[in-house]
Amino acid sequence: MSALLRKEIRLSSLPLTWLFISFGVMTLIPGYPILCSVFFITLGIYQSFQSAREANDILYSALLPVAKNDVVKGKYQFVMMVELCGFALMTVLTMLRMTVLKDSSIYRQNALMNANLFYLGAALFIFGLFNAIFVSGFFRTAYKLGKPFVIYIIAAFLMIGFFEALHHFPGLAAVNAFGFDHIILQISLLLGGVLFYAGITYLSYQKACADFEKIDL
Repeated sequence: MSALLRKEIRLSSLPLTWLFISFGVMTLIPGYPILCSVFFITLGIYQSFQSAREANDILYSALLPVAKNDVVKGKYQFVMMVELCGFALMTVLTMLRMTVLKDSSIYRQNALMNANLFYLGAALFIFGLFNAIFVSGFFRTAYKLGKPFVIYIIAAFLMIGFFEALHHFPGLAAVNAFGFDHIILQISLLLGGVLFYAGITYLSYQKACADFEKIDL
């Protein structure tokens, strides 16, 4: 673990951020848009960014004997740690729904998205949007939080609505498969989410480094 990541965990993060990881439990709620769990996890991260800004955390970090790029890296490492903790919880509960609970009537009769590998891929897609829109957007100024977060909210809920409705389109019912039905398709969609998350996060990190380098603190 890098020194700046430890600093983010010990000094910059709020307990609320870690508490919001528990929203991954929404994976088990029937008749609810379960992808909203991703939004609440990112909302917890936003709260830490807001608190850190008020404490002049970026200025403090920039005064440390580290490169500006390392300041950005520390923030990204913290964000990804929280996201992947939430994703791990969602994965465990998704596996529960795909095995023990796959034939439960409360899930079978649910008109909304089922918890399967496509759901996990969609979750990674939205986490990637958060990194690209909010985290990278924050480093354009290293101060303004509201605009990039509002843009992220709009994008996230548009995508949640799209993913929730997708299986209702003709010929796309397989994305809402139960258990291990259509497993090749499920795995492919999950891998697509993994690739999107990794790619967009890396590109947004590179842009954030370039933008932060231009800022005169």
